[in-house]
Amino acid sequence: MNWDDLKIFLDVTRQQKLEGAAAHLQIDATTISRRIKRLEQQLGITLFERTRRGHVLTPAGERLASQVEAMESVSLDIRAETAAEQSAAGRIRLGVTEGLGSAVIAPALRKFKQAHTKIDVDLIALSGFVSVPKRQADMSVLLTRPAAGRLKVRKLSDYSLRLYATQSYLDQTEAISTRADLQDHTLVGYVDDLIYSTQLRYFDELLPGLTPQICSSSIVAQLEIVASGAGLGILPVFMAERSPDLVEVLPDDILVTRSFWLAVHQDVAALTRNRLMIDFLGDLMADLP
Repeated sequence: MNWDDLKIFLDVTRQQKLEGAAAHLQIDATTISRRIKRLEQQLGITLFERTRRGHVLTPAGERLASQVEAMESVSLDIRAETAAEQSAAGRIRLGVTEGLGSAVIAPALRKFKQAHTKIDVDLIALSGFVSVPKRQADMSVLLTRPAAGRLKVRKLSDYSLRLYATQSYLDQTEAISTRADLQDHTLVGYVDDLIYSTQLRYFDELLPGLTPQICSSSIVAQLEIVASGAGLGILPVFMAERSPDLVEVLPDDILVTRSFWLAVHQDVAALTRNRLMIDFLGDLMADLP
């Protein structure tokens, strides 16, 4: 069967008279009549009763009309989905590390939404990673470049971490001139067995032998603990600079540099909405401290 013949058949069921279908389809009535007869011959059934009121469906015609309407619905759904993929519309699920998501990306989403009103965003900001290969997200910001998976990967930015405390904490404790002096102070860091990436083991790298006394799996919580004056912590500069009470400690000695990587599933990387988000993240993080 020819799909065009089926579409003509469906239009006749809605218009009843050939003249109405001809005007709607911009095909002459004779051609429509010939196509309907060809369809009836192919199927071996009579689809319409020809009356003065027009073409009236037979029981067999009604059954076919129901089936063709279902086909039409599927066709429209496919076209709508394809159009959405090619347009700046739809929903993006973005997985991010908690600190970056809370301090940098979340405040910037207003600007993205204003520019792309038909794109919705699920921002999944966790103390851990959201898996793109397992389709938990369309794209995810990671601390290390993924080595496997059907992914498109790009480096977003380097960023820095430094040792911070409040001035009030420093005024009430022993002076800090060298790393060795830190053994007399309260340190704030990650819960050791909940560290989800080796990139977060700052104390092992910079201060071997020293163990944080106040720990949290959340970098946002660590920031709040340090900002309360409870101790010293190694924090991302892009987070710490938002807290005016924090000051750098041993700024000429303690510096950690890490990188953010963006992984996007190959199946959705070419979608317009995802390409817009990729460009947005690249611009947003171009000057990350």
